[in-house]
Amino acid sequence: PYDQMKALVLTAFDHGITHFDLANNYGPEPGAAEKNAGRLIRQYLAAHRDELVISTKAGYEMWSGPYGDWGSRKYLLASLDQSLERLGLDYVDIFYHHRPDPETPLEETMGALAQAVASGKALYVGLSNYDGPQLERAATILDELHVPFIINQNKYNILDRTVEKNGLKETAFKLGKGLITFCPLAQGLLTNRYLNGIPADSRAASGSQFLNPDQITEEKLEKVRKLNAMAEERGQKLSQMALAWVLRHEEVTSVLIGASKAAQIDDAVGMLANRHFSAEELARIDAILSSSI
Repeated sequence: PYDQMKALVLTAFDHGITHFDLANNYGPEPGAAEKNAGRLIRQYLAAHRDELVISTKAGYEMWSGPYGDWGSRKYLLASLDQSLERLGLDYVDIFYHHRPDPETPLEETMGALAQAVASGKALYVGLSNYDGPQLERAATILDELHVPFIINQNKYNILDRTVEKNGLKETAFKLGKGLITFCPLAQGLLTNRYLNGIPADSRAASGSQFLNPDQITEEKLEKVRKLNAMAEERGQKLSQMALAWVLRHEEVTSVLIGASKAAQIDDAVGMLANRHFSAEELARIDAILSSSI
């Protein structure tokens, strides 16, 4: 509901959160998130536009036909124009390619990002869901084109360490590019939501494409319970410890949270009271994850 979105955005802004992350296909109806964000900006935040960082993306299916998906020049530039219209903005601060395209030459995709900046419709560009080798090749092309490429967006949390294994985290740091992480709470698994099983009103119970009951094994739940006990010892909620764990990495620029209630934003910001871990605590987290029951 729009009033709920208003409460979330204004709560975030009042906490000093000025970066709002979008994509062309965010919905539930594709494009709806951008339309609503544009309405909120016009009604409440227009005077603060130069304080805001508004990002959007293109790379997943947005419209039917041969040019509404992946990474062609035609798709990316057309999608950016559509995003700006929905947002009611002249430019976005960051325009991402949302995922690598195995069919389109990387030079074409990066050239489209360069054109987005040259046209003034984006100030910076980013890449999302690339691995280390893909990032390195893309960064080389963008550097040659003198494109202000600044950030990567990838999934990263205590339970999912893929960016540590596929070279992305290491390569981003080596190249001096930022890393902003999504799913820091593993779709709610790293909260107190699933400590006693799968709630009837949860994402997993509703058949979410991102979290299904088959993924929530008793072994995984037991690890989550142990992590929760550790968070309590630290004087935090599990969600706060999970956010702090991601942000402690010097390679990580920022972390993306999703909220359905203003209180969840308050909780997330409360993490700042205890962001640090001892070597013993980090070793304990790894031991919990490597254990079996």
